[in-house]
This record gives sequence, structure tokens and C-alpha cells, in this order.
Amino acid sequence: MSIVRQTWEALQDRLFFLPPFPEQLDPLALFALLLVAGLLVGEALFRAAGLSRIVGYVLAGALAGPGAFGWLDRETLSMAKPVADAALGLLLLETGRHLDLGWLKANRSLLGSAAAESGLAFVGIFVFAYVAVDLSPGWSAATAAITMASAPAVVLLTAEENRAQGQVTQRTLLLTAINCALSFVVFAIVLGVVHAEQSGDWFNALTHPLWVVCGGIGIGLLCARLALTLAARQTKGSVAQVFILVAVALLAIGVARMFAVPVFLCLFMMGAALNLADRDKVLAYTGLPQGHWILAIVLFVVTGAMLPLDDLGWVMGIQALGLIIVRGVAKFAGVIATGRHDLPIGKRRLVGIGIQPLSATAIFMAAELTSIYPEVSGQALLLPLLAAALMEFAGPQLCKYALQKAGETEPLPPGRPR
Repeated sequence: MSIVRQTWEALQDRLFFLPPFPEQLDPLALFALLLVAGLLVGEALFRAAGLSRIVGYVLAGALAGPGAFGWLDRETLSMAKPVADAALGLLLLETGRHLDLGWLKANRSLLGSAAAESGLAFVGIFVFAYVAVDLSPGWSAATAAITMASAPAVVLLTAEENRAQGQVTQRTLLLTAINCALSFVVFAIVLGVVHAEQSGDWFNALTHPLWVVCGGIGIGLLCARLALTLAARQTKGSVAQVFILVAVALLAIGVARMFAVPVFLCLFMMGAALNLADRDKVLAYTGLPQGHWILAIVLFVVTGAMLPLDDLGWVMGIQALGLIIVRGVAKFAGVIATGRHDLPIGKRRLVGIGIQPLSATAIFMAAELTSIYPEVSGQALLLPLLAAALMEFAGPQLCKYALQKAGETEPLPPGRPR
């Protein structure tokens, strides 16, 4: 390396336009190489061991992040976060479009199942965090709100990866969309609880949740209407409609960031509004099937690098594992106890396993709270972040197992390694 440096410096005497010898790789170049590495690791694990590609993406990010080898420092991650924000938002847009209100009207037990598994998960996690981990009531509620929902991006991508279709797949996707919506509402309420506990400012405790909910709904509805108006002038299913959908979604992300409204809430609401308001099926057949995996690589490599693995000690690891068990049992029990008249017990068990993933949404919810109370939330939210870290690896496999066990996945072509 010294020879290269000496040669470069010698050339600088003759070639005045040469910059100083680079001491390290440019952060953008390093990030691009990491994305390629994540893709290669994900494909290798999928082909060699039958693991979900998502596991490989997270693993590459986790190894490169500050918690392991430190190839990506926190400054580089902060620059990459808006890109991951957009990736998560676009995936949540698709999740919102799976929120089939017509099916919910025809089958009210679905809403009961979602309320049961989400409610049991919230109560169970709150009690565990408050009693076993000794967090305050406000931060216990924050932990429960962050971890009660399933990971919509993981469930959506796992279903696509395995080309899954059927009752278990559809119910898993719909329950994930519903519990995601419920968790966003609970998260907004918890913002007020944390304000009241940390600062005693009841005015902000009341107005901040209203700002978040009304802002998220308002931005989502307006952008959905704009997308439908513009897309109606284009050919159905055309590239122009895909471009409009992505462009308006990016507009929603920018507006949400300007007004300090969570991006994930705005994009989810935009997707739900598109599904509800699109009576003429303008965008019903327009999606981002190939783009999902480009977004997934960015999202899960970045979230893998954001995981606080360097804080994973024995005590905190056991507590995170305890949270995962309490959450898993609660969600499983909620699904098993409901929907008896429209789904056999065997399929309900598989749905209870399929909704277990916990991932990027929890990490970004924690980031929202950390930005408000950085001096407290970093340590208080370590438990849900570590639980998310563990489930980043286990969640995709649980979901994949449920879909395969239900017999709803498309088998791999002959000769292709599992």
C-alpha cells in the first residue's frame, strides 16, 4: 500500500488535478459494496441452506455495522437511514394495499383475531417489561407498542419469495396489516404517555399523538388521491403508473419528514387509502413485485447494521429472549382462540406462527422515540431493539415454515438446491 501511496504522491507533482491519496473508501462506495455483499450472502444462504434471503441481508449488515466489524460507522448509517426510510415506506405502502376492508366486512372474526393477538401481545409485553425488566410504565408501554406488531415487510417478502397463495398466506398478510395499523395507533398514544412521564408536559402529551395520527392520515389520504388522479390518465398496468405510484410515495415521504410525522405511518395509510378509494381499479393491477427485493436489500442491510449487537450481554440477551417468548405465546394464543368458525385449528396454528416476525418497523419506531428523548430512550429501548435483532434472523424462517407447512408455497424447480 505504501508503494501505491508513494506513486500517487509522485504523480501529484505532475498531475495537479489529482486529489490527495484517499485514506479510506468513500462511504457511498462502501455502502454499495455492502449491498452487493448482502445480495450475495442472501442468495448463497437461500440456495445452499434453504434459508430466507432476508436472513442473509441482515447478517451482512450486522457484521459490517458498528456492533461487529465496524466497517460502517454511525455517521455513514445516518446518511443511509433516509434511503432505508424510503424502502420501508414503500414496502409498507404495499402492506397497506393488502388491507382488504371488503374481506373484513364479510368476515368480522378477522378483526377479532387481530384485536385478540395484538391486545394479548401488548398486555403481555407491558407486564414483562414492567415486572421482569423493571422499566417505568411509560417505557414499558413504549416497548409493548414497538414490538406488538408483526413485521409487514418480512411477511410480504417471505410470501413473495416462496410464491405462496392460499388461506394461511392471505390471513397472515391481512392480520399483519391489521396489527400493524393497530400498533401505529397505540404507538401514537404511547408518545403522549412518554411525554407525560418524562417532562410532565400535558399539552404536548395530548397534542403530539393527535399531530402524528392526523398528519399520517392526512398525508396518506392526500397522496393516495393525487396518485389515483394522475394514474387514471395513464394506461392500466403501464410503467407510467408504476412511476406515478413510486413518485407520489416519495413525495409522501418527503412531506412526512418535513412535518415530523412518522414515514411508516404515512405510507401505510396511503396504501390503505389506495385500496379503499380505488373503485375503478385504476392502480389495482399496478405493483412493485421486482422492486420489492431491491427495497428489501437496502432495508435489511441497513437495519442489520443498526442493530445494537455490541450491547447484547447475557442478562439483556435473556431478557430479550423472554420478551420474544411472551410475545410469541400471546400472538399464537390470540389467533388460536378466535376464528373457530371459518378456519380449522391446524391452519390457525400456522397463522399464529406466520405472524411472529419482528423486524424493521420496530427499529424505526424506536428511532422515532430516540429522536425525542435521546438521553433516556437509548437505554430504555435497548430491550425491544435486541429482541428485534434476534427475530431478524428467526422471524423469516418461522414465517416460511408456516407457509410451507400449509402447502401453499410453490415447489422449487427440479434440480434446484433447497
